[in-house]
Amino acid sequence: MPFYHKLGDIPKKRHTVFKSASKKHRYEELFGTIGFVGMSSLLYHTQRPTQVKKILKQENIQPKIVVDNNIKSRLLKGFDLPKGRGYLESRTPILVNNDCHISLAAPSESMLDDFYKNTDADELIFIHKGSGTLKTMLGNLDFSYGDYLLIPRGIIYQIEFHNEDNRLFIVESFHPMYTPKRYRNHFGQLLEHSPYCERDIRRPKNLITKDQKGDFLIKIKKEGIMHHVIYGAHPFDVVGWDGYNYPYAFSIHDFEPITGRIHQPPPVHQTFETDAFVVCSFCPRLYDYHPDSIPAPYNHSNIDSDEVLYYVDGDFMSRNHVEKGYVSLHPAGIPHGPHPGAMERSIGQKETQELAVMVDTFRPLKLTQAAINLDDGKYYKSWIK
Repeated sequence: MPFYHKLGDIPKKRHTVFKSASKKHRYEELFGTIGFVGMSSLLYHTQRPTQVKKILKQENIQPKIVVDNNIKSRLLKGFDLPKGRGYLESRTPILVNNDCHISLAAPSESMLDDFYKNTDADELIFIHKGSGTLKTMLGNLDFSYGDYLLIPRGIIYQIEFHNEDNRLFIVESFHPMYTPKRYRNHFGQLLEHSPYCERDIRRPKNLITKDQKGDFLIKIKKEGIMHHVIYGAHPFDVVGWDGYNYPYAFSIHDFEPITGRIHQPPPVHQTFETDAFVVCSFCPRLYDYHPDSIPAPYNHSNIDSDEVLYYVDGDFMSRNHVEKGYVSLHPAGIPHGPHPGAMERSIGQKETQELAVMVDTFRPLKLTQAAINLDDGKYYKSWIK
């Protein structure tokens, strides 16, 4: 969970008069979640943040579901998603339910002329390929290969890429997304057994205040509709802020794996949690050190959840014929485990260099047409020897 942070100029006391050196009023905004009891920050604007001049067109971007009740294990070739297009246009939902939307994107263009705000969902963007800067009303975050960008709902942002070759794995969560409870004490501090700590969390910096009036297009996502709204003031006009509600970055390379004498269950890889799903990071690590240990994961039944694995890099020990950018879906209702020969190959191995992101949802996922287009069609038979 984010911890207290402040950036720029703020008054000594909240909800009090705050003026610039030229005696111009600053305008305070509470940016909060879950009514007035969730995480929040107090922002101070040069202009009133409430100036809506026009509401233009609306676009229906609700994912179109083509497989509603899925029982088939799937393997999606993610890098077959066409490259090119802008950041928002490239975002392509593949697996969805009422709790989250999982998307792939391969944008070649930055989003710098307009602005974007997701009012429905926290966004977790994993950077598989590419680098750049996330620009927000609360400051900037530089990103590169292996970074998670966690963007709370309601954040207005732009995204700048350094080149045209970018690959993103995106999870939109309709529930607040936090660090796991078991990693935190009752003050919210990450504990000693946590696989990462506050030092690993990169907070916004370089708060650049744009004190401008004019016509600024904000694309606002709400209930599956993209609304095009003209603001009368630049959304990045914040001179200072403080609080707990802000975007942050965390690198998968800073995740410290938890290992043991025998194979550890998937929860040791957990990185983020919600009430409806979890996100895990599988990172390079030493294997189990019991003399008779089997490093490959044991067969297990997905009784309560659908399992999604996004393969990033390295040797995926438990799978045959899996490449970078592939997405596997193991649905609730049938068991899964190592491919034939994978268990035997793992015995005696000392380490793995695999890198992957896992999403386990507690409600079934539905497939879009884009997922079907990427599906190899035969993965569900790959355990037959």
